[in-house]
Amino acid sequence: MATTGSTTRTSSTRPRRLLTAAAAVLAPLALWALAVPLLGADLTAFPGGRPQPVGPGAVAFAGLVSAAAAWGLLAVLERTARRPRRAWTATACVVLVLSLAGPLTSGAAPVAVLVLEGMHVLVGAVLILGLGRSVRA
Repeated sequence: MATTGSTTRTSSTRPRRLLTAAAAVLAPLALWALAVPLLGADLTAFPGGRPQPVGPGAVAFAGLVSAAAAWGLLAVLERTARRPRRAWTATACVVLVLSLAGPLTSGAAPVAVLVLEGMHVLVGAVLILGLGRSVRA
């Protein structure tokens, strides 16, 4: 049975995207593990004025939600945009920049803001680069 180029491309795209999603979860967890248990950073944010510790579950969940949303957006862009890779990169970069406002406005200590910003940049970089390489034209 012969396979079409589209089928082959789809079958090779899914594993790459799954690995990218896994990396988007694991990269900020690695930073969390370095900052919190090893270096003793206190990752506590104050959304709404109440202290909320940022634990590994929240970090993993945020990475997973980001990866799922990014994958969904890329799928839409591949179907609707004339140049999906360019549209993906531009949109994802804007979303990353906007996401950096979260830690800045969290009321966290400066070291916590630095670590949280680093996590945002890690997830964004992994998704922008990893999913961008899997774009189907």
